[in-house]
Amino acid sequence: MGHNHSHHNHEHHEATGNISVAFVVNTVFSIVEIIGGFYFGSMAILSNALHDVGDSFSLVAAWFFQKKSQGKRSHTYTYGYKRFSLLGAFINSMILIAGSALILSEAIQRLFLPHQTSPKGMIIFSVIGIVVNLFAMLRLRKGDSLNERVVGLHFLEDTLGWVVILLGAVVMMFKNIPVLDPILSIGIALFILFNVYRNMRTMFQIILQGTPLNIKEDDIKNHLSTITGIKDMHDIHVWTLDGKVNILTMHVVLDSRLPAAEVEPLKNKIKDLLHDINIHHATIETEPEDVNCTQEHDDHSTYF
Repeated sequence: MGHNHSHHNHEHHEATGNISVAFVVNTVFSIVEIIGGFYFGSMAILSNALHDVGDSFSLVAAWFFQKKSQGKRSHTYTYGYKRFSLLGAFINSMILIAGSALILSEAIQRLFLPHQTSPKGMIIFSVIGIVVNLFAMLRLRKGDSLNERVVGLHFLEDTLGWVVILLGAVVMMFKNIPVLDPILSIGIALFILFNVYRNMRTMFQIILQGTPLNIKEDDIKNHLSTITGIKDMHDIHVWTLDGKVNILTMHVVLDSRLPAAEVEPLKNKIKDLLHDINIHHATIETEPEDVNCTQEHDDHSTYF
């Protein structure tokens, strides 16, 4: 089990490292954007710089909560602090929703009152912006925490935003179609909101202790039915702390002929098999087959 704890710690350190790199890249580029926006007199670049400064604040929150999630168990949080990473993901989702709402509001206004911009400076900064944000996004894609995925969405949003600016600038170099930029911006904002909805749906399933998407009760029963000495299993509850660390509690009915000395080794074997299907913490209660479990099929029982 020591190896597994080491593996999870490595994943958490990698996650905070990815977010730290993304923060540094985003903050430095935001400063460059502000300087370039004033130099080229481009409101589009300055507006994007303001958006990136907001992203830097959200990255600080993401880093803090991802770091907090590495904390060991305490009297208050007996499962540790892994679920804190969800709080960072939730805050970042809220920022994405607010940012997308502002983009939609501005873009809809510009449909009716389009603004002409300077295309040359836009092209230079859009190319740099695409490269920088793609680097940060690809770095975060290496991680698998929900927090990293939501932060990665920030950079996907920024990358697509710079693509829009690049396309708009190239077109405006040859034709006067200022309305093109707000149309593409609306499409990007709707795409980001759709992805935020998907991540938030996963978040709320975790918060409400829904069964992890990659684990089925039938799979658990089929996996354990091969163990000699198990007659039945019921009262199975599975949930996840953060989308990766899964927890299970269950009742296992044992063959009445099974010697008492073999019960504990059997429970260890069950836990080993459960670990193979990504259940990292299991609490197993055993009972002989001739005892009627009062909690079985009792819809009014309370479980903790």
